[in-house]
Amino acid sequence: VQLQASGGGLVQPGGSLRLSCATSGFTLEHYAIAWFRQAPGKEREFVAAITRSGVDTTYSDPVKGRFTISRDNNKNTVLLQMNTLRPEDTAVYSCAARLAFRLGPLTDMSAYKYWGQGTQVTVSS
Repeated sequence: VQLQASGGGLVQPGGSLRLSCATSGFTLEHYAIAWFRQAPGKEREFVAAITRSGVDTTYSDPVKGRFTISRDNNKNTVLLQMNTLRPEDTAVYSCAARLAFRLGPLTDMSAYKYWGQGTQVTVSS
């Protein structure tokens, strides 16, 4: 099982980045996928999640309206489009997978079974 996040980098405030989570070793369509982030000195926090079909999405308040999560089960990939980036978005972003039938909110970090290594996003002028 592998989740590999990529697409991070250095961007100026107001800029955009698109993160990609490439998955392998499990059937993606059986899992909901989320992005979490962790800034230096802070706890990991929920960013966005998408159900296995892609019909429903959930966002944290700080990113709502700026970030968009999407998925392509045929390509085993989940994307996070990040627009209007702010310095406070600086963090390591990681993707995670949880079984679709598991009960509870998509924001619950403890419910995620598989985790990938993160990709660094730095927003600075």
